[in-house]
Amino acid sequence: MHNLAIALHKKGYEITGSDDEIFEPSRSRLAHYGLLPKKEGWHPEIISAKPDIIILGMHAHNDNPELLRAQQLGLKIYSYPEYLFEQTKDKTRVVIGGSHGKTTTTSMVMHVLKYHGIEFDYMVGANLDGFETMVGLKSSAKIAIFEGDEYLSSPIDKRPKFHHYKPNIALLTGIAWDHINVFPTFEGYVEQFRIFAGMIEQKGSLIYYDGDEYLNAIARNLRSDVRLFPYHTPSFEIGKNQTSLIVGEKRVHLEVFGEHNLQNIAGAKQVCNQLGISYDQFYDAISSFKGSARRLEVVAKNRNTTVFFDFAHSPSKLKATTRAVKDQFHHRNLVAVMELHTFSSLKKDFLPQYKGTMECADQAFIYFNPLTIEHKRLDQITVDEVEEAFGGNNIEVFIDSDLLFTALEGIEWKGKNLLIMSSGNFSGKNIKEFGQSLIQ
Repeated sequence: MHNLAIALHKKGYEITGSDDEIFEPSRSRLAHYGLLPKKEGWHPEIISAKPDIIILGMHAHNDNPELLRAQQLGLKIYSYPEYLFEQTKDKTRVVIGGSHGKTTTTSMVMHVLKYHGIEFDYMVGANLDGFETMVGLKSSAKIAIFEGDEYLSSPIDKRPKFHHYKPNIALLTGIAWDHINVFPTFEGYVEQFRIFAGMIEQKGSLIYYDGDEYLNAIARNLRSDVRLFPYHTPSFEIGKNQTSLIVGEKRVHLEVFGEHNLQNIAGAKQVCNQLGISYDQFYDAISSFKGSARRLEVVAKNRNTTVFFDFAHSPSKLKATTRAVKDQFHHRNLVAVMELHTFSSLKKDFLPQYKGTMECADQAFIYFNPLTIEHKRLDQITVDEVEEAFGGNNIEVFIDSDLLFTALEGIEWKGKNLLIMSSGNFSGKNIKEFGQSLIQ
């Protein structure tokens, strides 16, 4: 929300906002642009000035006093994605969705377009080198690149976010069950992607990974006017901790690695080609793409050890990320650490989905905080249930993050890599500081 506020401010709009808590980096960024609220909390009297538009964040509640005041006054209330569409409805919209890889693929497309000096609007779910904010809006841009999230739009708009965007060019990376608090069945979850594909504009395009049976089914049943562009894992080789694309007789060296990222590159290449970027121009740009924040991010390294942090939390992401690090550094042992933190990952009925997802690691540690489960009002799970769900003989489960990180400190790290995965922070741990302390 603060990224959108800054983007609209830069575009010349008068922006005000409210929140009950404002954390970094939001606080400093808002203050820099003079947008930081004078006081925190909800103050319905400020709505009396009758703003033209209210943009409602996902984490407000239905009984929020400012929301109730806006409804009472009959003001126009947009959800975040609904207003992004409003800002870009006359532009060529590219929307990149899927259960995994959408942030990275969106970032790849943005990197390539910027590399070649093409102006565009954007919204992406991570910080990216060369971009001050995660939202950018300009009157002069003719293209908009959006990460298409399937989560709900707002407390009063229960549609998935990406159902608002009506893409001219859509990309789907794959479907693996997530957000079970909103989509309690896998069939219901898949249906959201089918609906999204059906919203592609007339004579638009669907780019999709053809190794996914559910995406293939969606493509087979799509309207005949939508052009289909399937993609697959490109040819590649790994040598001396370096992944390269094989393009004819040429080798394109990459800063990123992992089969899932190679698939992301293949999808991004198709998007960029439809936006007028040749394949040669794409390869020139993608070789310098270093990834986005919290996606296989290197937080510390020396000659013998690299410490990675990744946002992975769902089963498909966990498996792909663990395999990627093991394949890239096959001569080093891999210690993988994962925090169960999201609603889905902490739900007892969902735990079996994690079976075998960390089998590529030489040692695997799982952490969860029973207080987090209590806060999310879920049934408690046990250490034994988590061990059984993940399977294998390389798993150790902790419910105390101090004990977990003490155990990690006790490992001899020469010749080993550490992969830390979470959408949280292991109950307050500074991952970068910890990684630096290990390699020193």
